[in-house]
Amino acid sequence: MKSLLLATLLAASLPVLAATPSVPPTAATLPSSALRVTQSFDADWQFARGDFAHAEQPAFSDTGWQTLRVPHDWSIAGPFDRANPSGQGGAFLPAGIGWYRKRFVLPQSAAHKRIFIVFDGVMANSDVWINGTHLGHRPYGYVSFRYELTGHLRFGAGETNVLAVRCDDAQQPASRWAPGAGIYRHVRLIETSDLHVQGWGTYVSTPAVTAQQATVRVESTVVNQSGSARKTALAIRLYAPDGRLAARIATAAQPIPAGQSYTFAQLIPVPHPDRWDIDHPVLYRAVVDVLSGGRPVDEDTAAFGIREFHFDAATGFWLNGRNFKIKGACLHAEYGAFGAAVPLDAWQHRLEALHRLGVNAIRTAHNPPSPEFLALCDRMGFLVMDEMFDCWTVGKNPYDYHLYFNDWATRDTRDTVMRDRNHPSIILWSAGNEIHDTPHEPRARWILAALLGVFHQYDPSRPVTMALFRPNASHDYDNGLADMLDVVGQNYRENEILAAHQQKPTRKILGTENAHSREAWLALRDNPPYAGQFLWVGADYLGEAHVWPYIANSSGLVDRTDYPHAIGLQRQSWWAAAPMVRIVRRVAPTAAGPTDPGEATDARRPHQVLFTDWTPRNLAPHTENVEVYSNAPQVELLLNGKSLGTQAMPSDASPRTWQVPFAPGTLRALATDHGRVVATDELRTAGVPARIELIADRRPLASGWEHVDYLTAHVVDAHGVVVPTADNLLTFTVQGPGRIAAVDNGDNTSHESFQADHRSAYEGRCIAFVRAEADHGSIVVTASAPGLRSGSVTLSAEPEQPAASGK
Repeated sequence: MKSLLLATLLAASLPVLAATPSVPPTAATLPSSALRVTQSFDADWQFARGDFAHAEQPAFSDTGWQTLRVPHDWSIAGPFDRANPSGQGGAFLPAGIGWYRKRFVLPQSAAHKRIFIVFDGVMANSDVWINGTHLGHRPYGYVSFRYELTGHLRFGAGETNVLAVRCDDAQQPASRWAPGAGIYRHVRLIETSDLHVQGWGTYVSTPAVTAQQATVRVESTVVNQSGSARKTALAIRLYAPDGRLAARIATAAQPIPAGQSYTFAQLIPVPHPDRWDIDHPVLYRAVVDVLSGGRPVDEDTAAFGIREFHFDAATGFWLNGRNFKIKGACLHAEYGAFGAAVPLDAWQHRLEALHRLGVNAIRTAHNPPSPEFLALCDRMGFLVMDEMFDCWTVGKNPYDYHLYFNDWATRDTRDTVMRDRNHPSIILWSAGNEIHDTPHEPRARWILAALLGVFHQYDPSRPVTMALFRPNASHDYDNGLADMLDVVGQNYRENEILAAHQQKPTRKILGTENAHSREAWLALRDNPPYAGQFLWVGADYLGEAHVWPYIANSSGLVDRTDYPHAIGLQRQSWWAAAPMVRIVRRVAPTAAGPTDPGEATDARRPHQVLFTDWTPRNLAPHTENVEVYSNAPQVELLLNGKSLGTQAMPSDASPRTWQVPFAPGTLRALATDHGRVVATDELRTAGVPARIELIADRRPLASGWEHVDYLTAHVVDAHGVVVPTADNLLTFTVQGPGRIAAVDNGDNTSHESFQADHRSAYEGRCIAFVRAEADHGSIVVTASAPGLRSGSVTLSAEPEQPAASGK
């Protein structure tokens, strides 16, 4: 257990081995005039599944291996197979060993620089070599890590370097959801001088913030890897969201001995700050120049937001002087059709779908996300609970992280906190989810104390919570474990955490995982101390499928394609600020959801009871149970133009219900506020399938891996009504500089490949993601199926633009 407190640093010092390239290497562009150069290392990797003796050696022949760019999740290619050892937890997807190799050439001008490689995530049990020298091993696939390559490289024309990565998740089952496999996040090469800011070494916090003035604290740790002492100072500039220079300051010079580091810290006043908020997600930028002899030798930058937040035991959560509920959703790190290698546009599409339902916060269940996901939350104004672990020393699967926790938890936590601590979206760290160590009180308290020490050492500005597992059973509220947390988090059992607060009113409380039920919502709505909740789950996800042929869990507010389930529409009526109204048909009571951590959810939805259509299978006269979800004061329901009555909003958040004699035609809801129509919805009876309607999410499509357009194909009748029973096989074709990146339909029993140009419709719809392969040109996408009129849409490829700030 003592190894938990040790953050062991790895160093490589073995001789350089000769390289014999069999394919042209990548030329790394590292201009010597720049202070610091960061280059994408995503392109031109060679990949093969399986284990290969001596594949780490430069002379190894990888002829015949697949050439690709990362991020790359090789497991999502499938096939789904009941015999795959990943089992239902891993969505019955394949697991095993994979190798990646990359050849590259560095200019002679870089020979006197420090060179580092950064991996944002490799799943899992990765080993990395440069020119045959082993750099290190990282078992946890969700953390970012970096190695120094200096001393193991060749420079100049004709001198090829070989970077090799082996990842191994062959031992299964190892996860409760589909984690992906391979180098599934970005890779970067960084060049610095001998005197430089250490990796993730700049930390920006805002210890005092008002509308009139903010105090910004900039801390940077500078490392001297030269052979002599260096007198060092920092020049710090802060740039406002509009690009203007907001502040400039220089530190006093400090001698740093050879081989040592020094941490500079500076308080900087910023008058009239432009504060980051969920409705105003603006970002500042800190630029830190390292000066030696008055000359800049390195430059580090960090985006940050100026905001003040806190949790109050009596009133919950506050941001910039405003008290409101955290309306959160849990999300895994995978995205259906893309697996774990998710383009940023796909994440943006999902977050936009959740935002429309009223979600304002994300819990990264149950592991650190990618850096670009957090940056997206910064720009879109989402709050984030950044979670570290799904287990400590007691596992939930035979081969999960519990095997490595003692040796790696401290380092993994430290690296994650240092990487993520500048994101203004993050308001909480979570030390773990439903940790099964808690019944063993001494061990649990010891581990939690160690983790809290790491969180607070590297980021004293944020509170730490964890998702307590049956705390009344393990006596967490009585033995002091819960009170070690800055904010007490509990999964489900809302009455228990409210009772714990009543027992000790100084406790700050939060629902870290909650069901979709009305009772759970009322517990939050009606109790000011209850700061917020994170629903299980924001979107359907691969894994926790429970039984073949199901491959995904159906507990989401939205499905895998981001289409809202009926429970998501009801949630929208409770959480969204914009006026809304939606109609659903109910054919049976909803099965009870989980009320206890660890209680299995029914991934299968074997009996769908809510339908968002007016096309029941029985078209003969009968009575339909109709529910209307709305946040408007009054709703009127009309069938074929005839009013069925008006109902006011129930005080207990119940849906408005009507018993409607079925008749084909149009069922329409009018939501009104003081007599003014503020929202409408209508359902129409569908006829037979006639054509395909293809709709693009955005017409201009930027080039680059992060960018995809989301195309929805609807099978509609002659009048344009979606046919909910349609399951036609649709084929997508592309003309112009684009390609189909993935397809899906949200059907959690479908074993069709995501990496294809065709997909069966499910409930009358499916989707295709399109990627531009050039900066200019028209991309024409057509969806076709036998017996249906085809649908087409034209997209315009354009150059990639810098990420915008804001929703």
